[in-house]
Amino acid sequence: MAESQFPLPTIRWGIIGAGAISAAFVKDITLPREHAQARHIVSAIGTSSLEKAKSFVQDNIPSVPTPHIYSSYEGVLQDVTVDVVYIGTPHAFHKKNCLDAIAAGKHVLCEKAFAITAREAEEVFAAATAKNVYVMEAMWTRFHPLVQDLRKVLFTDKLIGDIRRTFCDFGQDHKLASLGPESRLKNLDLGAGSLLNIGIYSLTWGLLTLDERIGMEASHTEILANQSLVDGVDVATAILLRYPATGRQGILTSTSEFKNDDAFCRIEGTEGYVLLSGPYTSSPRNFSVWRNRSASNSSFDGLQQSEPVFQKGYDDVGFGLYREADAVALDLAAGRRENKIMPHAETLRIMRMLDEIRRQGGASFPQDGESSS
Repeated sequence: MAESQFPLPTIRWGIIGAGAISAAFVKDITLPREHAQARHIVSAIGTSSLEKAKSFVQDNIPSVPTPHIYSSYEGVLQDVTVDVVYIGTPHAFHKKNCLDAIAAGKHVLCEKAFAITAREAEEVFAAATAKNVYVMEAMWTRFHPLVQDLRKVLFTDKLIGDIRRTFCDFGQDHKLASLGPESRLKNLDLGAGSLLNIGIYSLTWGLLTLDERIGMEASHTEILANQSLVDGVDVATAILLRYPATGRQGILTSTSEFKNDDAFCRIEGTEGYVLLSGPYTSSPRNFSVWRNRSASNSSFDGLQQSEPVFQKGYDDVGFGLYREADAVALDLAAGRRENKIMPHAETLRIMRMLDEIRRQGGASFPQDGESSS
């Protein structure tokens, strides 16, 4: 097929924060790709020092021209060559970083968890609406093609019948005992804990596999939650997500003490189940569909087949973060101010769930007591 005669939309990015996730993002969006949907240019980087910013560029952005380098975030926000600001700072800074970018008239892609509390997220979206700028939470997993294929299997083709339960775990061994109190993984002022860092992915898989709808259209859910706290930081969270209208349940967990297996999620239905696998719960690589035996005779009823009836694997260029960047570019080219896969209402729904999980589990942050400014 001939290539399109129309030029790809081009986005000039300003990067706020020079941590690991920002490094992965800029590497991904600047990789050569077949069938790319947009062209991405890293135009500016802002961090706490010029030395840190220069090192970040040298290690992660081999492209030409060299990005503008600033020893403050404000430099990025005032840079006229920046179209969209990518925010890769710790959770606790997301609200301020977003509001500052919005005030400067910049569009925003902000890492998950989008904020510390739902109240903070509401404030950001209100500001974006008033300023007419684009804002999206960077929940990159939702843009993986596996998600669309999986939801078709579950909700359109109904290959496992009526969905009844989803089990999902995300565990990473963060070796917390070896970290200092200033680490974002241990410092409550920065939003530390397994829930906002990785548990949000387990929750997301539960929502994506138990309900076809998202955002304001999503079904009502009930939550029971428990957390294990060390010095106030949740090192493990367990969530029971229940859908009263259907009786479906999600058993969704996270831990900062152990690495989970590659098979991180199991979705059970009345006629079979689906297994999801990948190096991380955030990074799916394949899924397989298993059907229950239907032989009427007997002892084999209900047991799985020896081979899946359907399976699909996915290769990737880089880490896969470019997909959310492409989505931003396509939305802006079309004049949209929010994304249909990750709309504001879905981010707010998840933030409210995270608030309730922490309320029940006991983890709290200084921001919980703050009023909207």
